[in-house]
Amino acid sequence: MKNEHQIYLISDSTGETIDRIFAALRAQFSNFEYELNHFSFTRTENQIQKILENAKKKENPIILYTIVNSKLAKYLSDESQKKQIPCFGVLGDLILNFSKILNQRASHQPSGQHVLDEEYYQRIEAIQFTMNHDDGNQIDDIEKSDIILLGVSRTSKTPTSIYLANKGFKTSNIPLVNENSIPIKLTSKKIKSCIVGLTTEAERLFDIRKNRLTSLKENENTEYIDLDKIRLEVENSKKIFKKNQWPTIDVTRKSVEETAASIIKIYEIMNK
Repeated sequence: MKNEHQIYLISDSTGETIDRIFAALRAQFSNFEYELNHFSFTRTENQIQKILENAKKKENPIILYTIVNSKLAKYLSDESQKKQIPCFGVLGDLILNFSKILNQRASHQPSGQHVLDEEYYQRIEAIQFTMNHDDGNQIDDIEKSDIILLGVSRTSKTPTSIYLANKGFKTSNIPLVNENSIPIKLTSKKIKSCIVGLTTEAERLFDIRKNRLTSLKENENTEYIDLDKIRLEVENSKKIFKKNQWPTIDVTRKSVEETAASIIKIYEIMNK
């Protein structure tokens, strides 16, 4: 395709940072045709030369990179300029400016954010805890949760929990069938965990559940996708959240990241 761009994401580490930056960037342009080319753990001039040789053969190449080694970053920038390939570093100036403000030299260490420090191990512990407490499992020690999510089936409880766990929050999630499905510890107000109710529009929930059953090739003649029953489920869940004075988030038009950000904000307000 003539207007398609070849996007080269080059990183000296896992590439997670540059992936997220590009995701935010592409969201700003509605008419953007592209093909991604990922290159992680790029740490030598020889690797860069091979990437540039490949890019030069393609139409409309654009390079985005996160390389903290200033010498290697400059090499990539200079060589790209020689080959007339647009090339943008997303960390270089930021690191330099922070170095000046903080009056200290940057380490320029690749994968510096992945160092095995106390925060790393806390995050691993949170992920393990969250996986063990998914979908109402292992509620005996639910009071150890930082965050507890409740919601009817298919309101993004599990993916949101996992996302929060990756942020270091021990998260439990409970499927809401009726008031009897809620652990007594939650309604007794005896735990200090941040409890949040997740809800969504009934019509949207209907579509999600129907697609779920279709993908599993299961019988669709069930109350699970009865729209009237779904409306009742959603309304009852809202009443339960209101009765217990639990903050509620409508996930209908929210991504998992947006939902998690809202939950973290509630958590921070509760723990001030």
